[in-house]
Amino acid sequence: MQHSNMDYSKRTIWLIGIALIVKLALSFLLELGNDEVYYYTYAVQPDWNHFDHPPLVGWMIQLSTLNLNWVSTLSMRLGSMLAAAISTWIVFQTGTLIKSERAGWIAALLYTFSIYTSIIAGMFIMPDSPQLLFFTWSIYWMTKWVVKPHLFSRINWLGLGIVIGLATLSKVHGLYLWAGFGGYILFHQIKTLKQPFLYIAAFVTICFILPIVYWNIDNDFITYKFHSKRVLHSGIQLASFFQQITGEILYQNPLVYISCLIPLVRFKKLQTAFQNNALPLLLWLSLPLIVLFWTISLFNPTLPHWTGPGFIALFLIAGVYWSEASNRLVPILIQWAMGFIGVLLIGFVLLVHVFPIQLGAKTPENLGEYNPINDVTGWTQFSADFKALAEQDAKMEAMQEKAPILVSKWFPAGHILFYTARPIQKQVIGIGALEDVHKFAWLNQDQPSLQLGQDAYYIQPSNLPFNPTSLVLPYFEKMGKTDTIQIQKKGLLLREFYVYRFKNCQKIPAPILPKK
Repeated sequence: MQHSNMDYSKRTIWLIGIALIVKLALSFLLELGNDEVYYYTYAVQPDWNHFDHPPLVGWMIQLSTLNLNWVSTLSMRLGSMLAAAISTWIVFQTGTLIKSERAGWIAALLYTFSIYTSIIAGMFIMPDSPQLLFFTWSIYWMTKWVVKPHLFSRINWLGLGIVIGLATLSKVHGLYLWAGFGGYILFHQIKTLKQPFLYIAAFVTICFILPIVYWNIDNDFITYKFHSKRVLHSGIQLASFFQQITGEILYQNPLVYISCLIPLVRFKKLQTAFQNNALPLLLWLSLPLIVLFWTISLFNPTLPHWTGPGFIALFLIAGVYWSEASNRLVPILIQWAMGFIGVLLIGFVLLVHVFPIQLGAKTPENLGEYNPINDVTGWTQFSADFKALAEQDAKMEAMQEKAPILVSKWFPAGHILFYTARPIQKQVIGIGALEDVHKFAWLNQDQPSLQLGQDAYYIQPSNLPFNPTSLVLPYFEKMGKTDTIQIQKKGLLLREFYVYRFKNCQKIPAPILPKK
């Protein structure tokens, strides 16, 4: 097949458009997940940083929901989907800059059919959603500097500092962009150290980071303490290492993963495909980050998406390789990758809406635990049932009409806030330990605390087993009747919600954080 006259830019636009339509449809079919509703709290209470992440995901939610004046599943995810669309176009443009439109097209295909970049960070609203936009943008600027240095202006240097700063305001991974770029400069372009605008760009990035640092100084460096506990060495753990690798392969899409691996194995052919100095840069922007988290996973459990940003540069490397290694419009491995993600998404939607099965635990004590379906379905149904229950309680004077909902874990607290409490304007109050409630400790500071004589609800889904009695009852005179709300699909019991009633507060819980 001849590709020289093919308009890959139009094909990429069509690719982006179709992907966006698919994601819009999925957003109507899948409720928000644990992480997504938790990041809603970032928009409810904006700040320069939060317990576990920088603020940009919250700002994105504020923007897409019109400052919380249009809150829905679609509006919550809209920023993520638009960011993914722009990122895909940037990947195409970067591949074009490095090699050709065909290389950019293939890189854009890999970006689109990666589960991480397209769905996890490209549809669900996560800190990774804005991060990947600015990560890809940063790689574009760096690539332009390497490939066409005569066109790289002082303004471009400032732009690079800004987009890396914005990537860091999204997630700490953003700092790696400077680390990877610095490694490339030290080993391949040492003369660049004499370029004053390199340091100006770095200073611009530092300016973006300073509010994060200031917030942590004001909050006892809680973010760094939290994350450091996740990476402290505790002896070799091969299980966590293999879990990281396996999860990484699945998150990226096994066929996308193989498509990126083959060029690295056939390195001599890969080098031949590159006609400029972009390959070393892309390797510095990918492999060290991936190897870093592999190393951490040898000692501590990690999450598969932590290596995700490192694959963006690998998509570009693979795009260049496959643009010469395959004569097909869409290389066969990428066709299979398209089929894999298509079957996966269709199958998941069918499991949620048409053919539900109990994938998780089936015992009453933890019914539905480990069932992925429960993360994105059932909350709308439960919340409608709880509203009716709370109204009946108030009517029968079994509970006070203004009785708040207590939460002690950030999940399911996010779901309870978004789906249950927000529509009926019930207050949500966090109790317990900071490492359990996370952002809800700060939300407490902007609202009245639990009052003496006040009743309160506590909601616990069976798939997240926890008995709140020992934690909550010491603050109340007694515990009332516990109700059970069942979530069924097609006659199959998927999980239960336990609604606890605590009566007449006798002791006010100590603040999790000092009152401002």
